[in-house]
Amino acid sequence: MSYTLQDLLPQFSRWLSVEKGYSLKTVESYGRDLAEFASFIEVGHDVRQIESRVVRSFVYALNGKNKGSSVARKLSALRTFFRHLLREGIITHDPVAPIATPKQEKHMPVFLTVDEVFSLLDMPGDEDAFGSRDRAILEILYSTGVRVAELAALDLDRLDSDEGMLRVTGKGNRERLVPVGNPALEALSQYLPQRTLLTRERIARGEAPENKAVFLNHRGVRLTTRSIERIVKMYSQRAGIAARVTPHALRHSFATHLLEMGADLRTVQELLGHVSLSTTQRYTHLNMDHLSEVYDRAHPKAKQ
Repeated sequence: MSYTLQDLLPQFSRWLSVEKGYSLKTVESYGRDLAEFASFIEVGHDVRQIESRVVRSFVYALNGKNKGSSVARKLSALRTFFRHLLREGIITHDPVAPIATPKQEKHMPVFLTVDEVFSLLDMPGDEDAFGSRDRAILEILYSTGVRVAELAALDLDRLDSDEGMLRVTGKGNRERLVPVGNPALEALSQYLPQRTLLTRERIARGEAPENKAVFLNHRGVRLTTRSIERIVKMYSQRAGIAARVTPHALRHSFATHLLEMGADLRTVQELLGHVSLSTTQRYTHLNMDHLSEVYDRAHPKAKQ
């Protein structure tokens, strides 16, 4: 019996989704990367006959037309796929094991100063049709450091206003509790009446109401991640902030400002939902850069 990559891909995708709890977007990304590898090798090639030299040739071919981060991601998809086949007993050796992951440029996270964040949070006003909703979105992004996908997926029953906590479902279906600051809770309470109105208007049109999602668009349905990104961009441009501001930049700002104020690295790791502390540690490098900058600017001996 022959085992081709095309035959095994549906079962692998189900494993990623059901067993690993990966999001649909991530599963689709793995599928595209593996399909690209399948088109590189001979169609119908048995995965048991794939050798390391074939994988290495694929990586070399990618290097000429892809960024290092893209090559690393595609190689990671192959690595996960073949490790899965090894565990399932379909193959007896892993052809990706000897292949080193290419070195990538380290990009420092984009973050805003405290003054820039406060300026951004003040931008939504009464003249904006959805000003109360948009302010609540900005306040929660900065107050909690949640990912944009986590915010878009936030349901009403995951919010405990009395305790000031959000129950967030992050990557890999991992849940965590995140505290919410009072300004964010206040902004949220000002938005909820508008949410009720949007739901009533939807019912009046004879459409099924959205009873779960916290944040709704003008049609009364769940706000998408893309829409949230556009909202953040619009208000950052209105605030005149030079940096490219995204929801992720607010997440970076949340972590950076906590560390600058003396928060423990492990605590920040827990709040961000990072599995590995090394992922959170990049903020310490950023924080050290900030400390060095302050030192150079303020210490009497620094300029000598």
